[in-house]
Amino acid sequence: MDQSNQMQFEVLQQEPGYQGFFQLQRLQLRHQLFAGGWSSVMGRELVKRKAAVVVLVADPEAQSILMLEQFRVGAMHTGNPWLKELVAGLIEPGESPEQVARREAMEEAGVELNSDLQLIHHYLPSPGGSDEEIFLFVTKSDLSQVGGIHGVPSEHEDIRALVVPLNQAWQWLDKGQINNAASIIALQWLRLNPEWLSS
Repeated sequence: MDQSNQMQFEVLQQEPGYQGFFQLQRLQLRHQLFAGGWSSVMGRELVKRKAAVVVLVADPEAQSILMLEQFRVGAMHTGNPWLKELVAGLIEPGESPEQVARREAMEEAGVELNSDLQLIHHYLPSPGGSDEEIFLFVTKSDLSQVGGIHGVPSEHEDIRALVVPLNQAWQWLDKGQINNAASIIALQWLRLNPEWLSS
């Protein structure tokens, strides 16, 4: 039996530390220990983020996928903050993850998603300090007319849409040229489930 499902925690104090595009909360908390009893009270900072959606769009006929290139502030320290990514966006109040996937595909690449969306993972990308959660989808679409520069100017988006042959995507993946978790997870899923493309 999974003992961790039985365990408890207590948030004893919670106060705002910062509020901007993200929020930071300062917490005082404690939790039960595997060996019994409770931990001492600990201070932690928690970054509060909206849940996000990521979608891998594949073209079965062309054996290709949609990838995007855009600037990411969190990657500046690598020397190349223009990342190769998948369609992604934040879930706004009242939206379902599926609605976000369709909205973002149109905003970021001009692609209208008509096929069903298949959820392949729902995960926490950085639970050591953030409450962000990711809904990761795959879907199929004709990408023959896709390309160019997209994005919402008021959101400072400057996004280049690329149709990438699967062989090229595998090379980028193997060489570490795709270095964000959602894209890696989705591409590895596709690699492990090649029958999905022909189903």
